[in-house]
Parts: sequence; C-alpha cells; structure tokens
Amino acid sequence: MASCSLIPPASSLVSSSLCKLFTSRNSMATVGLLSFAPKTSSFVLLSIKQRAYHESSFRVRSVAAPVEDVAGFDDMVAGTQRKYYMLGGKGGVGKTSCAASLAVKFANSGHPTLVVSTDPAHSLSDSFAQDLTGGTLVPVEGPECPLFALEINPDKAREEFRSATQKSGGTGVKDFMEGMGLGMLVEQLGELKLGELLDTPPPGLDEAMAIAKVMQFLESQEYSMFTRIVFDTAPTGHTLRLLSLPDFLDASIGKILKLRQKITSATSAIKSVFGQEQTTQQDAADKLEQLRERMIKVRELFRDTDSTEFVIVTIPAVMAINESSRLRASLKKENVPVKRLVVNQILPPSATDCKFCAMKRKDQLRALDMIQNDPELSNLTLIQGPLVDVEIRGVPALKFLGDIIWK
Repeated sequence: MASCSLIPPASSLVSSSLCKLFTSRNSMATVGLLSFAPKTSSFVLLSIKQRAYHESSFRVRSVAAPVEDVAGFDDMVAGTQRKYYMLGGKGGVGKTSCAASLAVKFANSGHPTLVVSTDPAHSLSDSFAQDLTGGTLVPVEGPECPLFALEINPDKAREEFRSATQKSGGTGVKDFMEGMGLGMLVEQLGELKLGELLDTPPPGLDEAMAIAKVMQFLESQEYSMFTRIVFDTAPTGHTLRLLSLPDFLDASIGKILKLRQKITSATSAIKSVFGQEQTTQQDAADKLEQLRERMIKVRELFRDTDSTEFVIVTIPAVMAINESSRLRASLKKENVPVKRLVVNQILPPSATDCKFCAMKRKDQLRALDMIQNDPELSNLTLIQGPLVDVEIRGVPALKFLGDIIWK
C-alpha cells in the first residue's frame, strides 16, 4: 500500500503578498492520510481527522474514487489569466459542495478566488459553515490565498429594481417608455390601473441579477484581483434560462430599437415643426444600445472555450443521468463549453452481506453504464466523487473533498 498526505505542497503558481497574508491568518490545522492501491480501480477506506484550536475533533470517512479517474486539475489551475467555472445539474446532487471544494482548491493552489451562488435558495453559507448572506463579498476564513464568497440576494435585487424604476414620483417604466416615444401607450395602461404591475420585478429577475454580476466581473475594478471565479448555479431549468438570457435580451432590445426607429421616423417631421427636443428619447436609445453591447460581451464569455467551462454534476441514478444528458444537449445548443462530468455520491463495493448496499451499488453501476453509452455524456471526462458519512461543511472538510475529486 502506498500513502500520501492530503495536504499538497504549496503552489508557486501565484506568489503574492495576498497569499502570505491569508496563510498567516489561517488558524486551522488539518492532519490526514489517504491510502490506496496505486494501480487498481478498487475502492478503499480513507479517513481524515481535523482539528481546530477552538473546535472539537471529528472524523470524516469516505470511499475514494477509482485512482485512474483524473479531473485534469493541472489544466484547470494553469495560467494566471482569469477563468470561469460554472457547476450545474439536477437539484440535490451536490453542486454546492463540488463548487465550494473547487474554490477552496483554487485558493490553496495560489489563485485569488471568488465563488458565487446564483441559486435563489443559497447553500454556500451552509457549505462553508459561515454567514455569507447580504449580497456582498465576504472573505472565507481558512484558505491560504484570498477566497471570497457572494450569495446574490434576491430580496435586495428586487428592492434595487423598485428603486431604479421610480423617478420623480412616477413609475420608472413610464419615464423610460416616454423617452422611447411610447408615452401614450403607458397613459392608456395607467387608466387600467396597471402602474403597480409596471413596477413589479419581472419573472427571471434572479437570472438577470446574475447576468448583472457577470457584467460587473468583466468591468468593475473591485473584482479585478480574482483569477478564478466559480459559479454555484441553480438547478437545471434556472441555469438554462440564465445562459440563454443574453440572446433573449439582445433580440428583445433589437426589436425595441427597431420599433422606436419606426415611431421616430413617423413623427420626426411633426416634432421638428414644433421644435420639440428629442434628447430624452436619444438617451434612452443609447442606454439600450449600451445594454445590448454588454449582453453580447456576456454571451461571448459564456461561449469562450479559453476562459469558461461548464461542469455538469450528477449522481449515479437513472433520472439524474437522463437530466444530465438533456442538460448537455442544451448546453451544446447554446455553444457553452463542457468538458467534465462529476458523478457524486458513489458507493463502494459492499464488504458485508448488506443486501441494501449490494442492490444500491448494482443500481449505481447500471447508471454509470448509461453514461458510457450516452452520446451526450460519453465523451466527457468522468470524475467519480465519493459518498461520505457526514455532511461536508467548513473549509477543512471541503479541502478534503476537493483533494479527492479535483485531481
């Protein structure tokens, strides 16, 4: 049997004062041992003990994935240019744990890292065992290099929407539509008492706020330090809406601008006679055009094979595999690059006469065979994650999980 330490040597990828600062502040000591048969695909027991100066000791046990499964983490961590990783899949398959463990691994490998939850039902706080609520950047305690987390706050986003759509006591939508030359339409709607509806946050606001954050990542100096950004996405349906939103907004804005152009050309002669100003209308059109250009940038980012990758997370169950296959097909249609498939919660071969374990294991092997025969999934790098006997919570436990999955 061969043994290796769970604590990898410090990476020299990014040598910065930020890493040194975070290392000096790290108060957590972790001791662990991983044992495996190096040239076999058998499963063996591994354990890790974690100690904190202010916490009691506890033990996490799991079964390691086959040793030939390699996630290609060396490629993921290589280079200092910024890269985006989006982890998504069916609800309840362990997306948050995988995303958080990847973020911890990036930070411990020398990359200033940001992990972002775009799921309205956030779990990052639970995963890191730290309060990350509030919709602002929060430093995560423990990693050797800077690691920050952000949970997009839907309530805060709705309040910002209401504030942004109100102007001089009137509805912001009315002001905007008047600027587009459609004020008469809004007045007619006002007679129907639809003012509150106009100021109500629209469906898909959560996805829109996630897109807004992505634009901030691209443009704001506040986020320039991060070389790795990891997204813990919502379940499949929400994520597909998020990825298709830039195309939808681009097309919608284009139609609005064409409508405005037709209305403007029809009324320009009359307005020129009466000397009415068109500055407000032009400002509104310019803002829409700017938004359209930013949406194009986000769309290009989602499809950039050099800087973006979507990682599908699933479990070895027939329904989960089928949904993952459909997700892969949808991502291919959106031209979103996908290279890896994480199959989480895999059971070991039973060493006892446990009939339940044997049946469950047989069912999982059937699901794994489905992956090999699935035209959408078979060409992806397969990463097998272990089933552990406790919840993975806190940076030490996430480091433990990341060292198993992200090899």
